Amino acid sequence: MTATTTTSADLLVTTPDPRRWRALALLCLAGFMVILDSQIVVLALPSIADGLGFSTGGAQWVMSAYLLSFGGLLLLGGRIADLLGRRRVFMTGTLLFGLSSLLCGFAWSAGVLVAARAVQGVSAAVMAPTALSLLLNTFEEGPERNKALAIWSGSGGFGATAALLIGGPLTDVLGWQWVFFLNVPVALLLLTLSPVLLRESRTEARTRSYDPAGALTVTAALVACVYAVVEAPRAGWLSAQTLGLFAVAGVLTLLFVRVEARSARPLVPLRLLRARSVSGGNLVVFLLGSCAFGMSYTLSQYGQGVLGYSPLRFGLYNVVMPATAVIGSYAGQALVTRVGARPVAAGGLALVGVGSLLLAGVPVDGGFVRDLFPGLLLFGPGLGACAVAGSIAALTGVEERESGVASGINTAAFQIGGAFGVAVVTSVAVSYAGGPGLAGLAAGYRAAFTACAVLAALGLGCALALLRGRGRPAPDRVVTTRRARS
Repeated sequence: MTATTTTSADLLVTTPDPRRWRALALLCLAGFMVILDSQIVVLALPSIADGLGFSTGGAQWVMSAYLLSFGGLLLLGGRIADLLGRRRVFMTGTLLFGLSSLLCGFAWSAGVLVAARAVQGVSAAVMAPTALSLLLNTFEEGPERNKALAIWSGSGGFGATAALLIGGPLTDVLGWQWVFFLNVPVALLLLTLSPVLLRESRTEARTRSYDPAGALTVTAALVACVYAVVEAPRAGWLSAQTLGLFAVAGVLTLLFVRVEARSARPLVPLRLLRARSVSGGNLVVFLLGSCAFGMSYTLSQYGQGVLGYSPLRFGLYNVVMPATAVIGSYAGQALVTRVGARPVAAGGLALVGVGSLLLAGVPVDGGFVRDLFPGLLLFGPGLGACAVAGSIAALTGVEERESGVASGINTAAFQIGGAFGVAVVTSVAVSYAGGPGLAGLAAGYRAAFTACAVLAALGLGCALALLRGRGRPAPDRVVTTRRARS
């Protein structure tokens, strides 16, 4: 979002738009809503299962349907925004998210709710990368964009915190339907303010190519991969189903690479994937997402299943982690500007790993202050710092015309990493459970926290090997890409 002046050389000299920080607040509200929705549904899941009569294990599809459509369509959602106009696509996704949330709240059967959640995932796959792409095109690369990305990451932390605080009371007092109705007024506010604060932008191309072959193969590959990961704890990691789905995902990925190499206007330009900062940053974000989701899931199971905390009490206790993550993200962006992404991402992952190891010692009769607080106090800032450093690395140097698909890759890395992390810790907890009763459950959860530490160590290795140690200088204020006017 910039005011522009055309020079005799037909270049666009950009000056900051005074509305950019208000636009950022709007985009962060959208990110807040998506994170709030995904977290609050987890807390409401037992009530949803009881209210709609889900079969044993069937309630998991309230989460899985959303994750499959969300994770599978993120790249396509980002690319469509690049081609059709980011503001237009963002508003379309927001409208669909509000309508599907309304349908979720009014769902009269388990099947209707699962179908509505799948539509909600599609709309989130459009909203999330488009909002991030709008942010990238609103702020010039450098310290100001880094600060904006930190605020964007912080909005996710606020969303997770709000879900923990209000999820239990909202479900207990008003019913599970209101965890979905809550999205509707937020979506209406976004739709009202978007035309005022957001400027339209799109890729300037004479011919719009949607690369249907590339879109089909990469979407099918992502869906197969996510489904394999989600179902692996139930079916077994070495089962024919899991291995077969991973094989299908691998073949489709190779086919996708071949299609993109031959396409005149590919969905994902291969040069984008070959860029060391892009691939390294997204791999770090993937492993960070595995740690974050895996730890949160394990902590929830331990706190409520072993210690017997109510959803409200658990939510209040767990606020320390997302709250300190907000602090870590803001501090992380300042450090990235000075020393580069690699030391910040590595330091953040080290904190995440140490925090996970502290949690790996939880006893069956644990207490919050003694056994949980120290680990969460380290995990939160590490999560925030690494998230913003990994995103900055993955999105630095990306051209405006590819910002949507780059944002889709970055968002997909975190979300699919999260699904992988939950699947890993679930399998580890079951495998290492030390027998019946609470003591056995606690033993399994200790092993699951240790698995999170291992994932953090892998991420630390990737950060040290693939990310650059020195910050990229801010680009010149002259850009050569034309921007579509509203």
